[in-house]
Parts: sequence; C-alpha cells; structure tokens
Amino acid sequence: MNRNLIFIALALFTWGIGEGMFANFQPIYLMQLGSDPQQIGVILSLFGAAMAVTHIPAGYLADKFGRRPLLVAAWAMGFVSALTMALATTLPWFVTGMLIYGLTAFVSSPLSSYVTAARGEWTIGQTLTLTSGMFNLGMALGPLASGWIGERYGLRSTYYIVTVLFAASTVIMYQIQDQPIEHHDSSASRFSILSNARFVLFLGVMGFAVFSMYLAQPLTPNYITETRGLSLTDAGFIFTAGALGNALLTISLGRFNPRLSYPIAQALVGFFVLCLWKGAGLGWFAAGYFLLGGFRAARPLASAQARELVRESQMGLTFGVMETVNAIIFILTPTLAGFLFTQNPSLPYPLSLGLIAVSIVATLILLPRVFSHKDEPHA
Repeated sequence: MNRNLIFIALALFTWGIGEGMFANFQPIYLMQLGSDPQQIGVILSLFGAAMAVTHIPAGYLADKFGRRPLLVAAWAMGFVSALTMALATTLPWFVTGMLIYGLTAFVSSPLSSYVTAARGEWTIGQTLTLTSGMFNLGMALGPLASGWIGERYGLRSTYYIVTVLFAASTVIMYQIQDQPIEHHDSSASRFSILSNARFVLFLGVMGFAVFSMYLAQPLTPNYITETRGLSLTDAGFIFTAGALGNALLTISLGRFNPRLSYPIAQALVGFFVLCLWKGAGLGWFAAGYFLLGGFRAARPLASAQARELVRESQMGLTFGVMETVNAIIFILTPTLAGFLFTQNPSLPYPLSLGLIAVSIVATLILLPRVFSHKDEPHA
C-alpha cells in the first residue's frame, strides 16, 4: 500500500474516533442547550449550508493547486472547531463551532481525488471504501465511551477529548506528500462536466436517493431518547452499532460493482427506517443503526460511479459538485424533518421508507451503465 494511504487511513481512523464521540449526540446536546426540535432542524440546516458553500471551490482548487494543502487546512480547521465547541457555554458559541466544523466538509473532494490518485494497483471502489471504512471503524470506538462519559460528567466534557484526538489526527495528516497536479486536456474545460448529460442525470438520481435516505436521520437521536426513553448509555451502544455497520458495510459493498452495490446500500437504509419505525427495544434500534451503514457506503459507491463519467483532470471538481448536491440536501432536509417531528415524531419514517422504494427503482432504471472494472476514465 502507498505510504500516503497509510497515513491517511491512520488520520481518518483517529478522526473517526473523535467524530464518533459527538456526531450522533449533537442533536441531543443542542436540546440540552435549550433548543426545541424545530430549532434543531434549522441549526442542522445551517450546518448543511456551511458544508455546501465550500465543495466546488475546493474541488477546483485541488485540481489547480494540489490536494495536500487543502487536506492539511481542513484538518487544522476541524481542530479549531472542536476547541470552540468544547469551550462554548452558550448556544450561539456552540453553533459557531458547529458551523466551522461544517466548513471542513470541503475536505471531501480533495480527499477523494487524493486517494484515488494514490491507489496504485487498487480499483477506485476498493480505495474509496477502504479509507471510508477506516474512518467508520474509528467512529465505532467513540459513541459508547461518549454515552458513558456524557451521563456521568455531561456531554460537554466529551468535546475536550475530541479536541485532543483531532490534534493528533492533524499531526498524522501533515505527514502525507504532495502529488503532481494533473494538467487538464486543453480540448475540454474543467467546467464541461456541467454539459455532460450522463453526469447530470447521475446527479439527479443520486440527489433523490440521498434525500430519501437522509430524511429520517436528523432527529432520530432525539426520537430514541426523548420519544422512546432510552438513556445516553443505551444511545451510545446504538450509535456504536451504527459505526460498526458503517465500517463493515462500506468495506463489504466496496468489493462489488458499485452500480449493483448502490441500490443494495439504499435497501439497507430502508431496513434501518423500518427498524426505527416499527421496532421496539434496544436490539431493534441497534440493528437498525447497523444497517444505516448503507448510507455511509453509498457515498464512495456513488463517487466510484461518477469517476467513470469524467476526465482525470476533472476529478476534483466532479467530487466537489457531488458533495455540493449532498450538502444542499443536508440544508433542506433537517428543517423538513424537524417540522415533521413536531407534528408526529414517527412521521419521518413512513415517508422516508416510501421515498427510498421509489429511489431504488429510479437507480436501477436510470443510472448510466458505464462502470468499468479496469477503472479507465470515460470522457
């Protein structure tokens, strides 16, 4: 394995432990700071907006000036955001830290393009799912500890530990090497992807799939603790099961043709929704969160398919456009989820389940059949 991939895998693993300690608990902590479900939905939408504004510029800059500087900058910004959330004693300051963390989402496109360029003999799907799997494996170690610490010392204390972990991860990421900048084909502008009909169709299908899979997620931590009455320790166990599902399902599905694995990942999220909606008890909810790993797996599987629709020189911008579409969905969906939650806490689940069924059919029928096992780019 390329030495740079080793450092990236270690950095992602360490970062995953830290993010696993707070990501799923964020809506619960926001409620402890005085927010109601509707306000939490709005805050999560603002978080999505912070994510949305950075992806396309980051993808373009990664193609033009190199990927490593953006990776190191994102890691350093993540450390600052964790420190801000740890020190915050009021809701506005905590939300400021959250929004800074949302801005670090620009790392996605340069990270995806960096690891695919460093993959060596590996296929794109294997490389993306392995690095994603290492991150998710790290996330599996965080929630259980965070739930236990949160019940005894308060959730705020976990952010100090997260800050230390993010600092260590930043030091590891700093060890990666620069990559040569890809010089694009003079006959094709980087922005010609916007006139690529197959890629635009792919974005539409993928966007609807992400929306349908995400709708039930934003307020689920509040649902299992406030509506179903589980403790923070129980929630930590459930979130750990989810992180294990993220790691195992991402790596497992990455071994197969992404066009076939993607609808499987969607179906797994459908079973998550069903378990949360109709299940009763810790076991059902843990099983549901494990199957939610299909949502994490869908991301690199989508990237692997998109890579086959564009030129090498457009890779960073392509991932940036995809992440922007995802981020727009993350802006709109939490507010809708918060509204549905206030009407009936169970309402997001049947609606999400129906949309997932439609999106699976759309995926099977409409996604371009262009995947190449040789990972050769298609113009």
